[in-house]
Amino acid sequence: MSGTGDAPSDLLRERAGQSRLKLWFLLEADRWLVTGILLAIVFGTLLGVGYLYPTAENAIRTSDSVDTLFQGLLTATITGVTLVLTLNQLVLSQELGAVKDQRERMEGAMQFRRDVADVIQTPVSPSRPAQFLRALVQISGERAEELRDSVSDTADEELEMEVEDFTDSLVENADRVSEGLDDARFGEFDVISSALNFNYSWKIFTGRRIHERYHDTLDESGVEALDRLIEVLQLFGPAREHFKTLYFQWDLINLSRRILAASIPALLVSGGMVLFFNDATYSVVIFDIETLVFVIAAAATISLVPFLILLAYVVRIATVTKHTLSIGPFILRETDDVTEVEWNH
Repeated sequence: MSGTGDAPSDLLRERAGQSRLKLWFLLEADRWLVTGILLAIVFGTLLGVGYLYPTAENAIRTSDSVDTLFQGLLTATITGVTLVLTLNQLVLSQELGAVKDQRERMEGAMQFRRDVADVIQTPVSPSRPAQFLRALVQISGERAEELRDSVSDTADEELEMEVEDFTDSLVENADRVSEGLDDARFGEFDVISSALNFNYSWKIFTGRRIHERYHDTLDESGVEALDRLIEVLQLFGPAREHFKTLYFQWDLINLSRRILAASIPALLVSGGMVLFFNDATYSVVIFDIETLVFVIAAAATISLVPFLILLAYVVRIATVTKHTLSIGPFILRETDDVTEVEWNH
């Protein structure tokens, strides 16, 4: 929580201990842009090595390196298409099932929506993921203010100070996340990005720690306010995980479609280079520059497009998964900020 000296930051990039640019590349950037950056790096590297290596053209003309390279890329592209079919089966497996299973899923979803509706005090909980999460975040901020007011007259200064730090940080974080969810639309990363910046697991841990330390000091209204706050934080966890799962399925579907589309030119270029490219006789000079290296670098880059699209999507899914492995108040990363709760055994 920002604003407290013994707690981790609410922002993912600060909790992760990674640079803003790195997390932007891994998470926030459009996947087409990431793919384009990777393509530029691959093409520039191949072109640079080809022109800087003094005997590159001679080596190409006197060996079967071109044939070997593009045969390998052709095989890799076909394997990649097979992987796409596997990904589609993985997504479809989550949707297939008997009527009984589908009914249980429906009943579970409706019960969860009713629980959230009761908490946010509305007849029907929001239908859009961003609005649903935003409602939970806003209610958590309101209940934090109720908790702060309930201990404002306590004689225990340490309790009042700890609750004030906790609630001030939570309200500030809730306002920031709510603002990020205002115009967010599911299918874009904005919803998950904003949700990742609400550090609900630490807030649950802190709330339960306050309860454990001061249960004899808190009056009835304070205990009730704290329990009500923890209740809404516990609902945010499964809600975020549910929408994260749906987003992953959405992303995998987009990934499959884009790899299938990119595999067609990749197969044509790889096959054409294997079948028709005569590296021994090819010789075209433009502006006094031999284009042999350029043609091979461009063809290899086009052949790698499906793999680079896969890489662009997988790094984001893997990064989000790494930082959301645990649901609830478990801290998996190395940190010195955690104060242990006393217990008897």
